[in-house]
This record gives sequence, C-alpha cells and structure tokens, in this order.
Amino acid sequence: MKWTVAELHKYQNDVMELDETINVKHVLQKENPDIRDMSPVRVKGTADVDSRKVTFHLLMTGKFTLPCSRTLADVDYPFHIRSIETFLLRPSDYNLDETDETHVVQGGTVDLMPIVYELLLLEIPMQVFSEEAKADSGLPAGNGWEVLTEDQLAQAREYEKQKIDPRLAELGKLLEKNKDDQK
Repeated sequence: MKWTVAELHKYQNDVMELDETINVKHVLQKENPDIRDMSPVRVKGTADVDSRKVTFHLLMTGKFTLPCSRTLADVDYPFHIRSIETFLLRPSDYNLDETDETHVVQGGTVDLMPIVYELLLLEIPMQVFSEEAKADSGLPAGNGWEVLTEDQLAQAREYEKQKIDPRLAELGKLLEKNKDDQK
C-alpha cells in the first residue's frame, strides 16, 4: 500500500480502487501487548487523484482478540473503521496549520501503512467484556474490598457525614451542654 507520485498520476481525474488483505498482527502486538490475536485486515476503498492531492476513502474490517477486563478470557472484538485520508502532493500550494487533517508526501511516495497502523491502534477499546462477564450482574469483589455502585457510594458518603469522629465525641457533648445552658 505504497505508491510513488508518478504511479498515482496515472489515475489523475479518475478513481483508483483498493482491495487488499494485509497481516499486521505482529507489528500491532509489539505496540500493544493486549492484542492476543488478530485476523488479517481487509482494506477496501477508493482514491481520488488530482494534480495537487490524493484522497483515500478507506474501510478496514477485521477482528481483534483481546483479554476480558474482568476475567482475562479471550474476547473477539470485530471492527469496521471508516476513514478519509488526504495526502498533499504539492504542500506549497496550501496554507497548512497544525490542525489540518492532511498528510504531506515524504520522499515522493504515498505510504498508507503508518496510517493503517495508527487507525487500528486507536480502535482498540480500553475495556472489553466477555459474554460471561456481561451476564454476571454481580460486581467484582475480593478479600476486604468490593466495587460499589453509584447509589451505594452515595449512601456510604452520607453515612460518613452523619458518623461522629470518636475523638470529637467529647467536644460534641460539651457543645450540647452549652446549648442546654443557654436555653
């Protein structure tokens, strides 16, 4: 998935079709060790080429195998990634700033692989749950700890507000006595 600018100019004012299956498992596993396995990625799309830029309309599909966040069991996580990537063949024709979502051609070639790697790494979720973990309505707990729901946490905070620190209990009695004396 690498072309020279001369090769791309053959498709000028025409549409270039893409349909490739690539195996990027080993490269991505080095970047993210949570990837236990990965299917080959199918990259389909088109490229619109003109004299100043190339715009790729991409669809990437495949499947990651990731660890469940609760049980560490393998979970298949399918992905469909759509992206539009623009490469400027003559960047001097444009006023670019840091917020532009474009790529500048380096060394006279357009290489999609670094972009494919980046899009795939960004697609990996922070947490993924197995069907077993989803079906288990109980929250995880251990020896001396447990996960609280928002309601349980709010109740615990309210209880803590009402509970009097034993070191201040004598002070509280003194304040109550002063209130009674003032009446």
